[in-house]
Amino acid sequence: MMRAFALGLIALSISGCSVSHYMKREIKNSPILQSQHTGVSIQEVNHTKPLATYQDNKYFTPASNTKLFSFYAGLSALGDSIPGLEYLEWGELLLIRGTGDPSLLHPDLPHSHVADFLKSRKEPIFYSPVNFQDQAYGPGWAWSDYNDYYQPEKSGLPMYGNIARFEGGSSRNFSVEPRFWERSVLRDTAVVGIQRNQYDNIFLTSKFALPNGLIQDIPVRTSDELTTVLLSDFLKKDVKLISIPLDIELKTVYSIPSDSLYMRMLQVSDNLLAEQLMLLYASTNGLPLNTEKAIQHASEAYFKDMPDPMQWKDGSGLSRYNLFTPRTIVALLQKIYDKVPQDRLFKLLPAGGATGTLKNMFKDQPPFIFAKSGSLSNNYNLSGYLITKKGKTLLFSFMNNNFVRPTAEVRKEVERILTGLHNKY
Repeated sequence: MMRAFALGLIALSISGCSVSHYMKREIKNSPILQSQHTGVSIQEVNHTKPLATYQDNKYFTPASNTKLFSFYAGLSALGDSIPGLEYLEWGELLLIRGTGDPSLLHPDLPHSHVADFLKSRKEPIFYSPVNFQDQAYGPGWAWSDYNDYYQPEKSGLPMYGNIARFEGGSSRNFSVEPRFWERSVLRDTAVVGIQRNQYDNIFLTSKFALPNGLIQDIPVRTSDELTTVLLSDFLKKDVKLISIPLDIELKTVYSIPSDSLYMRMLQVSDNLLAEQLMLLYASTNGLPLNTEKAIQHASEAYFKDMPDPMQWKDGSGLSRYNLFTPRTIVALLQKIYDKVPQDRLFKLLPAGGATGTLKNMFKDQPPFIFAKSGSLSNNYNLSGYLITKKGKTLLFSFMNNNFVRPTAEVRKEVERILTGLHNKY
């Protein structure tokens, strides 16, 4: 019996050493990875000793791997449903304020119960934005990306995902949702495609802006006034703006299942949902709707035990000010695994060869990678869970920064090495 136990320990040791040897060999022998900044941390789930490390204590720009931190914050603060709206019945008036919930009339999320609640109210409605104490953009965001689908503005009560959705139709025409924005579309022969003015919500379009069936989402420039106008348009009644803090006990309307928000945020790497999730975290913890305050609170409450200090600046990873080490992300993955049952967790995350941002990777066999990718120019990271052919569940973070070659080449190299890890162990 003792001999069998000893052999088992040796096998485990060999397994760990072999994983480490494999990863270091593949990284050092890769001409693609050797011309950049690469970091790797691999650990078996529910174990503390790493199986493989390569610059795992160095700092990297995580891009959308940051969403894993927002995900954990949401899991820690929210229940099964998203708190969608807070309100006060004041005499014959209804006073409302946002919680940061992004689901109201969002084109890609389930129907929000907040819409039904507001539609059912007969009294005059007043909207207070005072609890939103943040900027529309996060620190380190690129202001020149204001027209790009991936950078909607943050707000206290988003509507329609804070975008205008254009869709190409027959005869080279296009439609826009919500139809409210039809009045703001102007033809401009100097424009290619569709371009919003930087400082207002005027959309300039070329003659042949969108091919039939193609969808283009363009962020709108948010304001408290715009929120009331859109609410009024939706409800077909006048909604007024007030500057009352509403610092009293309020009632709450819940909007959609929390997993619906998590799944879309993780599967397609939706930046707005990640940012608003941190505002939801703030609201749930009695804070103003402010990302910096939310991050500070979550860091002190849940992340004091991380291997390395974190530089965490936004909810989505759009900011290049974010800096994490691979071993910190692996520690986070263990926290997530402890909190969420594996079946549920693996349904929420993109699955290699099957769903989300990993649908076109790891395609030759059943899913064995469940992970979050993160991309910015010159950066590609992949962190999550890997099931080996022997049935072991591994935590991994594979981070790549500061490359000048096409991202596709780095992505294929990461795919090759992780597939080899799956097959060999």
